[in-house]
Amino acid sequence: MSEKRYLSWFNKIGYGSGDVAGNVVYAFLSAFVMIYLTDTVGLNSGIIGTLMMLSKIFDGVTDVFFGSLIDRTHSKMGKARPWMLYAYVGCAFLLVAIYSVPSSFQATAQYAYFFITYSLLNAVFYTANNIAYSALTALITKNGHERVQMGSIRFIFAFSTSMLIQSVTVGLVSYFGGGAAGWRTVAIIYAIVGLLVNSFSVFSVKELPPEELALEGEAEDNAPAEQISLLESAKLLLSNRFYLIICGVYICCQVSSALTAMGIYFMTYVLGDANLLGRFSIAMNAPIIVGLLLTPSIVKKAKGIYKVNLTGYALSTVFRALVIVAGLMKNVPLMLVFTALAYIGTSPLQGDLNALIATCSEYTWRTTGKHIDGTMYSCTSLGTKIGGGVGTALGGWLLAAGGYVQNAAQQPQSCINMLNFMYLVFPFILNILITVLLYFLKVEQANQAWDEAHSEKQEG
Repeated sequence: MSEKRYLSWFNKIGYGSGDVAGNVVYAFLSAFVMIYLTDTVGLNSGIIGTLMMLSKIFDGVTDVFFGSLIDRTHSKMGKARPWMLYAYVGCAFLLVAIYSVPSSFQATAQYAYFFITYSLLNAVFYTANNIAYSALTALITKNGHERVQMGSIRFIFAFSTSMLIQSVTVGLVSYFGGGAAGWRTVAIIYAIVGLLVNSFSVFSVKELPPEELALEGEAEDNAPAEQISLLESAKLLLSNRFYLIICGVYICCQVSSALTAMGIYFMTYVLGDANLLGRFSIAMNAPIIVGLLLTPSIVKKAKGIYKVNLTGYALSTVFRALVIVAGLMKNVPLMLVFTALAYIGTSPLQGDLNALIATCSEYTWRTTGKHIDGTMYSCTSLGTKIGGGVGTALGGWLLAAGGYVQNAAQQPQSCINMLNFMYLVFPFILNILITVLLYFLKVEQANQAWDEAHSEKQEG
C-alpha cells in the first residue's frame, strides 16, 4: 500500500526555494563579511574572528528556545510559517546593517556595532527563520518519500545559491562603485531578493492540521491546546538518543566544512596556486547537486534512509583516504577526482537529513505522546552554529600552532605539515566519526519496532 501524497511539485519547489533566501544571508556572510570588515572597514581579522566565535556561542543558546516557541505557536498560518515569514524581515534589515558599518565610528564602536548586529541576525532572526523552515518538513507532509524529495530540492537550491553568490558578488560590488557603498548596495539587493523568495516559499505550502499530523489510531483532540515548557522540551530532546546522534553528525559535518573552507591556504602554500580553489569548489559542490537529484529515487528503491546514508558515507570515507594519498603526491587531477567521488557519497545525507529528523521527531511522539517538531529541528541550527564556530576557531588555532607567517612567500615546514593535516587528514577523521554515528542512527528501525509491538498489543 502506497503512502498518501500531500504535496504537488509546486509545493515542493516552493518549499525548496526557501533555501535561496536562507543562503542569501548565510553564503553572503560566510564568504565575504571578513574581507569587507578587514579591507573596506579596516578592522583586525583576529578580533573579528574572536567576536564571531563569541557570537556563535550566544547563538547556540537560542536554538532550543525558538524551537520550543514554534512548538507552542497556534495560529491560522500554523506553527512554523509565521516565524519563517516575519523573522526574515529582521534578517533582511540586519544583513544590510552589517554591511553598513558607520565610518564615523571609532574602531571600538565599530567592533561593538558589528558584534551586536551580527549576533542579532544569527542568534535571533536567522535562527527563528531557519528552524521554522526546517520544521515545515514534518508539518506539511507525513509522506517519507516527499520529505526526502523536499530535502533534496532544498539543498539543490542551497548549494546553487551559494555557488552563484560566490561567483557574482565581487563583480557586483565593483559594478556598484566598490568600497563601502558597493557592499551596501549589494547587501540591499540580496536582502530584497531574500524577502521576496522567503515570502513565496511561506505561501507556497500549508501546514497540516493537528489531527492529520497525529499517528494513525492516536487521538489528537487536545493537541491544539498543548503547551510544553522549554525545560520539558529540553528533557524530551535529551531523552531521545537519535536526536543526540543527529546533533553529533551535524557538528562533525560543520567542523569539516569550516576546515575545508581554509582551502585557500592549502592551494596557495602547498599546491602553489590559489586559483585552484575554484576547481576544488566545483569538485565539491557539483557532485552534491547531482547526488541530491538522485537521492529521492535511491532512498525509495532502498526502502529507507539508513542503508543509503551509511553506505554513502562509508564510500566517501574511502575516497577521502585516497584524497590524502593524492594530496601528499601533489597530484591535482587525482585529488579533484577523489574529492568529487567523496562528496557525491555525502549527498544522500544532505538530501534526506530533514526527513531523518522528522522520523526522529515521530519517535518522540511514539514514545512520549508529545509533539516537539520545532524543538527537534533546532538540531539543524544548533549543529551548524556549534560546528561552524568550533571549526572556524580551530582553523585559526591550528594555523597559529603550525607557525603560519602572514603574507610570506614560503611557509615553514611546520606550517606545511599543519596545512596537510587540516585539509587532508582532519576531514578524513571526521568522516570516520560521522560514519560510526550513522551506524547507530537506527531511528527508522526503532519506529518500526514500536509500531509492531503496539500493533500486537492492540490485536491481543
